[in-house]
Amino acid sequence: MKEGIHPNYREVLFEDMSNGFKFVTRSTIQTRDTAEFEGKSYPHAKIEVSSESHPFYTGQQKIMDTAGRVEKFNKKFGARATGKATK
Repeated sequence: MKEGIHPNYREVLFEDMSNGFKFVTRSTIQTRDTAEFEGKSYPHAKIEVSSESHPFYTGQQKIMDTAGRVEKFNKKFGARATGKATK
């Protein structure tokens, strides 16, 4: 690889700020902070959402009832919603 054209790819500690979950992975993210994790010092990046706190992965995802919304709209507006606009 050519020197000086690739970003610094290294191990980085990511911390989910919503629940304190920490994990180490390789990344090119630029950080100012460092933190200790399992006896080793890593560049530290704070994130808002991870797989430990995202509703999709935790099973707390809410499913939207779009069919009910469409039926409610049609019931409220009826033929006016499907008709063509008049001048």
